[in-house]
This record gives sequence, structure tokens and C-alpha cells, in this order.
Amino acid sequence: MKVLIVSDTHGKHKNLEKVLELVSPIDLMIHLGDAQGHEDYIAEIAGCPLEIVAGNNDFYSKLDREKIIQIGPYRAFITHGHYYYVQSSLRDVKRAGKENKVDFVMFGHTHIPIIDESDGMITLNPGSISLPRQEGKKPSYIIMEIDKKGKYHFFIEFLNRI
Repeated sequence: MKVLIVSDTHGKHKNLEKVLELVSPIDLMIHLGDAQGHEDYIAEIAGCPLEIVAGNNDFYSKLDREKIIQIGPYRAFITHGHYYYVQSSLRDVKRAGKENKVDFVMFGHTHIPIIDESDGMITLNPGSISLPRQEGKKPSYIIMEIDKKGKYHFFIEFLNRI
């Protein structure tokens, strides 16, 4: 199983379109918020099921602000992260993951990619595919693969600007 995890597209889709060209076919796309009203377009170009949550810039959105989803044999808590103060600490979002008895927590908001495996929780942020903020400012996303033995693997990937 192959999953594309993105966040913070902010209505700018050229990089997302390029990533989809590079990584397809995929079995699932997860968007962690700030689609800014373009969720229908993102669902259309994904070419697979889409799980998406609302971000702090998704004004008037009817999207859920968080969800628990099943990814193969794993459960994931997905949220944009701004309600959990992820800008300053992962503590609150990890606690939400533990309370919901999930295997992974996935969030966006900071525009900085991370894969954190500490405190008994795997916490992921794909960064931003449109407006990156980390050093080097390369658009980023995460590929999740579940191998034939059912083991997960996560990879932060970077896209050269187009």
C-alpha cells in the first residue's frame, strides 16, 4: 500500500500536481488541512480515495477538524494541528493520539516536515508542498508504504521548485 501525505497547499496546486505525476499510482492521499476551499479539486486529481481535514485557513469549511482513519492495519489520528499548539510542542497532539489509541498522529500547520518517534507515539508532519518554511525551503511531502509483511515505512521527500 502506498499513501501520499501532504498539507498546507493553500490553493497552489502546481507542486501537488507534479508530486502526483512522480509518485502515482497511490492507494490513498491524506491532506492535513489548509486546502482553502479546493478539496474537490484535490479529490479529483488524487486518482484515489482522499482523507482531508480542515486547517486554520479553511474558513467556512464543512470538513472535519480531525479524524481517526484506518490505513491498512494501522489507525491514524489526522488533524491540522493548530488546536494542539504544534508550533511550540508535540506534547498535546501526541496526547490526543494516545487518548485515541492510534498508531500514528499526522498533522500540518507548521510547514516544516518531521517524523518523530518518541514518547511512545509516531508523529508526522509532511511540511508544506506549496509554502515550505524549513531551512532550504524545499516543498515537502511524506510517502507512507506498507510492505507485504504489513510493516509501515515513512519517507520525507522534497520537490525541486517548478
